[in-house]
Order: sequence, then C-alpha cells, then structure tokens
Amino acid sequence: MDDSGVDVEVDELREHYRIEREKRLRADGTAQYRELKDDYEAFDRDPFVDPNFSRDPVVEQSDVVIVGGGFAGMLTAINLAKLGITNVRIVEKAGDFGGTWYWNRYPGCMCDVESYTYLPLLEETGYVPTEKYASASEIFAYCQLLARQFNLYPRALFQTVITSAEWDATANRWLVGTSRGDKLSATYLVTAGGLLHKAKLPGIPGIEHFEGKAFHTSRWDFEYTGGSNTEFMDKLADKRVGIIGTGATGVQAVPQLARAAKELYVFQRTPSAVGVRNNGPTDLEWFNGLAPGWQAERIVNFTHAVTGVKPEKNLVADGWTDVMWVNTQKLPESDQEAAALEQSDFATMESIRDRVDQVVHDPATAAKLKPWYSKNCKRVCFHDEYLPAFNRPNVHLVDTNGLGVERITATGVVVDGVEYPVDCLIFASGFEVTSDLDRRLGFDPVGRDGIALSQRWDQGARTLHGVLSGGFPNLLIISLVQAGFGTNFLHFLSKSTEHVASIIAACQERGIATIEASAEAEEEWLLVLYGAAAGAARYSVDCTPSYYNSEQVYANAKAARNLVYAGSLLDYAGYLERWRETGTMPGALTTQAP
Repeated sequence: MDDSGVDVEVDELREHYRIEREKRLRADGTAQYRELKDDYEAFDRDPFVDPNFSRDPVVEQSDVVIVGGGFAGMLTAINLAKLGITNVRIVEKAGDFGGTWYWNRYPGCMCDVESYTYLPLLEETGYVPTEKYASASEIFAYCQLLARQFNLYPRALFQTVITSAEWDATANRWLVGTSRGDKLSATYLVTAGGLLHKAKLPGIPGIEHFEGKAFHTSRWDFEYTGGSNTEFMDKLADKRVGIIGTGATGVQAVPQLARAAKELYVFQRTPSAVGVRNNGPTDLEWFNGLAPGWQAERIVNFTHAVTGVKPEKNLVADGWTDVMWVNTQKLPESDQEAAALEQSDFATMESIRDRVDQVVHDPATAAKLKPWYSKNCKRVCFHDEYLPAFNRPNVHLVDTNGLGVERITATGVVVDGVEYPVDCLIFASGFEVTSDLDRRLGFDPVGRDGIALSQRWDQGARTLHGVLSGGFPNLLIISLVQAGFGTNFLHFLSKSTEHVASIIAACQERGIATIEASAEAEEEWLLVLYGAAAGAARYSVDCTPSYYNSEQVYANAKAARNLVYAGSLLDYAGYLERWRETGTMPGALTTQAP
C-alpha cells in the first residue's frame, strides 16, 4: 500500500492479467478451429472398431429415438424405462456406449471430478470405484456395466450417424434417416449428442502437409505408440513427439508421453492452472459404511461447495472445493465485497503459481508455466505428475507467448521462426463446446413448416429451459445451450435427463400428442438467463479466451442468446422441478391426441 492508498500489488496483477489476455485475443474467435470430419477425414476415423462393419438397415417405429450413447443418452433411456417407456432406439456414432469416455482413451486419461460424485447410479449398480479419481478405462467399463444392467444394448444402433430428422405433421412423428440406410419413426426425438464428442483441430497453416504420424487425442493410435490407456507406450522410445495443447487433456497426456518418448516437445499457448490431485484407492471400509442416499447427498454437497455456498460439512474436500469458494455468478453488493472477492481470487492463483516454482527446477521454464488469469476463466486442472514432467531432460516446453503455433511443415512445427522437427504430432485441442447445436449434432432437424433448426436459431437459440423449442414439436434437447452447467457435468446430465423423461411420460399419460415451447416462454426464459449471467459476464470479460467464453466473442446477436445458465446448477434444477410440480406445463404449447 503506497501513500495514495492504492494496492500496488493488485494493480500489478491486473496489468499482468490484461497483458496476457490481449496476447490471446483473435478476431476469428471459434473459427480458428477446424472440424475433423469435413476438413480432415483421416483424423475422424474410429480406431477402435472394425472398419468393415456392416448390417442390414432397420425400419421401425418407436416411442423415442435418442441421439447419442454417452451418459446423456444412457440416462435418458434409463429414466424412461423407470417410467415404463421402453420402446426406445439409441443411435450412436461410436462402436459402443460411453460417449466421451469411449473416445478419450489417451494415456493417463481420467476424470477430474471424484468418482463417487461423478459416476451416476452407484447405489443402484452396487459398483465401487477403485480410486477417488477414476481412469477413463474404468469409466468406459462402467458405461458398459450400466448398459448391461439396464438392458440398453438391444436398443442401440452403433457405428451409425443420423443424416436427417424431419417432423411429419400429418403423423405427428419424427422421421429419422441414418448413414446405414435406417428409416426410423418416433413420437419423440431426444438429442443427447453430448458436450465432449465433436473433436476439433486448430486451424494452423500447413497442418495438412505434415508427413509424419498425426492424430487427435480422442483418436489415439496405440498401434503407433504401443501401450494402452494404462500401459507404457513402448514404441515411442526412438520417436520425437510433439503435442499441441496444454489444457485438461494435455496435462494428463504429457506425463505419460514424457516417460516414453525419446524427445517430447510441448507447444503451449496458454498455461493451465494445475493444482494438487492427491488421488488414491477407495477406502472400502468407508465406502461400505455409507448410509443409503449417500450419493445424492454428496453430489449436492459438492455442487454447493464449488458454486460458492459453503456447506456445513465439506464431504468431498478436494482441490475443486478448495479453489471454488468464491461465487463469481453473484454480483458484489459493494466495492468492499468486490475487493474481497478479487483478493481471494488472486490468492488462489498465487498459490497455484507458487506451486510451479516449488516443483519445476528450471526458473525460466517455471515462469512460462505460470497461469496469469483469474481462476474461473479456464477449467482448473489437478495433477501431480504434469509439472514434474518438465524436470525431465527429454521434455521441452515450447512457449508461443500466447500466439499459438506459427505453422506446420512436412517435418515439424514452427514457433517464432524456429522449426522443431517431430516424428509424431498429437493434437490435444479438445472438443467443440459452444458451436451451433446442429453442427455438433451432425444433422439439422427440420421442424414444423419445413423450417430447420439452423434457420430458426440463426440469431441465437430459442428455448424453454434449454429443452423445448418452438416450431419443433416433441424435440427434447439435452445441451448446454440456454441450460445449466456445473463442475460435475454428470449432475447436470442427471437432472436434465430426469426432466426430459418426465416430460415424455407426462405427455403419454395425459394424451398429449405434441409439445413445444411458446414464443413468450422462450423470451421469458431468456430474461432469466440474462439475470443469472450478469455476474458471470462481468467476471468473464477480463478473462483470457477459452471455450468457457466462446473465445471472447460476444458482439453478435447469436452469442447474446446462446447463453449457459450462469447461476448454480442447483438453481437451474430448481426451475425444472418447479415447472414439473405445477402439473400444467407453463409456457408449453400442446395439442391433444385425437
């Protein structure tokens, strides 16, 4: 504090954050990324299935067609079955259930939310997670367990992509076509395409000219690397490997590559904030002593903790609940409160930066690994092996000073005019999160009067609760767009799928032929979203670009409507529950069956 009363350290931190943020700003926003499928078909190939698989087309009528076989699709089918609706068809691009846990098999992959709150229906299945933070292979196996226990396999069409979905107003049904020639007809269409399934590539000049081995982390080529998700990659001993991306995926993959590769080059645009994970095996005595209802209680307790509502007892007590006490969705009521929130945020990030100095031996490397942004700007990572990997002599951090890779050549990666030759190039560039829904689904639903979803949403989403949309009868959407979100994504999916299944069951019970949102209800919900977004928007405007803020692209009408409910997930779930409890479906346009 100087004579003027100004906190010099705070001003210096603000300025440092501003400088780092501006390095990352790009006019192209989300357009800086490319699709695997359309632009680079080879990157999109599923390495985990028989490419020669074939089957006869299916022609059938069902009550519900569910798009997606990840947790969202699975939980929708399970919740429907609990309500007596079993005439369901699930269509999935992959070769099995699992969604993101089918695709993400890269070495070291695991969930960053503890398995006791993340894995759904543990009490019903009786499954005991082996570790506090389960590996991807264990989660994938659990998805298969769920599918067997709830008899989902007979209802699934795998290695199948929906190519068209059109509303038939005469029959009050959705007509669905697929890449396998299927002709499916259903009263309800549920889009559960998932949040993390459509992989993206950075639009780096020359990316298509690289002549070595290249793949996305969600299409890991173990034939090339050797090993598996949990086994040493024995074929990389003589290889120079480059990895582009240092987010949650890169943080987990780098330590495994560091052990195996002759040389590893980590190309960094923005450093991740990396806290302590402290994973360990499940204490069976503790787990077996949990009282009935423990999981629902623990899930709510965790969500309270990470959204700023400090619970009386912190049941999870991990890195997430340590760093997320401040509720950034709530606007400070005074300058004093605003200053306290900022100081708390600074303190958390200072501790994370201090940890880098404590772990990384080389001061220059440590300086480049420090994140200079507020803690809610990007998803915090927790890992105990990522930072130590940079102490290995074969691991080289190539910091791009916020600008990203300059270009890719036939033999390597160029940063600031220097080429780094590599034999293998791995893209840890993540998935599309905030792109248009029809783009992520891979098809464009055509609703009433032949109007496609992309047309009606050309100026932004129009929904009630993110679930129902006017002009699209009996289309139920499970997505982040105008819906909730939480650190524990499975909590959101559990609440959303429960809501969707309840709507379908209520319509069947009451003889309702069609249901959609009214225009008035869509606008009223948008106002609710705006009200919840005020605090988050104020916080996010100073953040470094990321998928959290659509790469800082706000200045258009579409972005103004394509919001996520920024309040607590529990508040969002409350809107859904109160809507159901009215028994009158307020804001929904319905027609009765003849």
